Amino acid sequence: MKDKILRLSDFAIYWSIIIMPFSVAIAPAIANTFIGFFSAFFIIKRLITRKAFTTDRLTLFFFLLFLTVSAISFRNSVSYSTSFQGIVKLLKYILIFLVCSEEIRDKRHISRIIISICSGVCLASLDALWQMAFGYDFIHHIGIQAAIGLPRPTAAFPNPNVFGIYMTALTPLIFGLALLYFKGKKRLFMFLPAILGAAGIYLTLSRGAGLAIYLAVLFLCVAGKKKLFTAGLVAILIIYPFVMPKNIKQWAKDSRYNPMILMCGEERVSIQNNTINMIKHHPFIGVGVNTFSRNYGKYKTAEAEKYAPTPDTIYAHNIYLQMAGETGLLGLLAFILFLFQVFRRAFKTLPRLNDGYLKITALSLIACMIAFLINGLTETSLYYPRVAMIFWYLIGLSLALGKFANPKENAG
Repeated sequence: MKDKILRLSDFAIYWSIIIMPFSVAIAPAIANTFIGFFSAFFIIKRLITRKAFTTDRLTLFFFLLFLTVSAISFRNSVSYSTSFQGIVKLLKYILIFLVCSEEIRDKRHISRIIISICSGVCLASLDALWQMAFGYDFIHHIGIQAAIGLPRPTAAFPNPNVFGIYMTALTPLIFGLALLYFKGKKRLFMFLPAILGAAGIYLTLSRGAGLAIYLAVLFLCVAGKKKLFTAGLVAILIIYPFVMPKNIKQWAKDSRYNPMILMCGEERVSIQNNTINMIKHHPFIGVGVNTFSRNYGKYKTAEAEKYAPTPDTIYAHNIYLQMAGETGLLGLLAFILFLFQVFRRAFKTLPRLNDGYLKITALSLIACMIAFLINGLTETSLYYPRVAMIFWYLIGLSLALGKFANPKENAG
């Protein structure tokens, strides 16, 4: 009986991990179903086998430290039920990266995951192009949005910015393999989803997403010593201001070319100034995990509101400021320590991977995480559950690659 349960668990975990990133492009309910499958069967499997975790202990320690500070922040919470929901989300996220880290089996499993990711990026991009052509997406019939007189597709996501977060989190992985691993016809074939992904990101007109994908691909070109591609990226940066749409040129002129306004907009500058005021009032443990929106209105300043008025309930549009607002500087520090350890493990794994495909995958996953965190400077990406799950998934993939590294070099 146990053997049957274990075989069923292995099957469910294996395929749920593969399908999950693709399903995010369709609907959050489908993605959460697969997360529920691999989480439940993972717990069942561990209860039966009593197998110890192989995931890096220090990485887990720093996440649990962040979880502990988040729990302590209950002391200042205006809604225990809302804060409890925040803790439940964190437990969900640790399961996502833990299951991926522990259960990804081999190179073939990783290849299937990458096919799923490519399929998700292609589906979302084609949906966005359809939306541009016909005014609605072909999955949920969501209408196209607009800003400064220009259309902004959402694909099957609630708004263009969330769509952009999904695309910037995954497209660098495809670019990395296309640029640095595949050759000949396979490279051309891999560039198709990469270019579709880049096109989808551009169409969102999301400045944060654009900056994130640009820097992520630049990182890959520099790390891979691709001088021609690096020069091409620099050329794009120089040429684009002269060829960008007139609406964007006029908007930039109206903003007096202020970099903060260009990246965030006036309203978001006010939101971030108000968030800093929130942090000043509760610097250590914040106002309570998952309660930023409930508290924001209390900390609006006259100066910020005079500059650009903001609603009483809103996100910070910056993951670091929102985290500091909710869990204090201690919570933000714990999260930064967690990220430091994740990147430390990722960079330590790179030279120990003898397989070229896995090595470039590991490097590209670093670029994906960098892109997500850069986008987090202008978006509350970690607080949108539909795309936050992708970030924790990427962390799990990155940690899983450590299992395929040369142990002798690790010991050295």
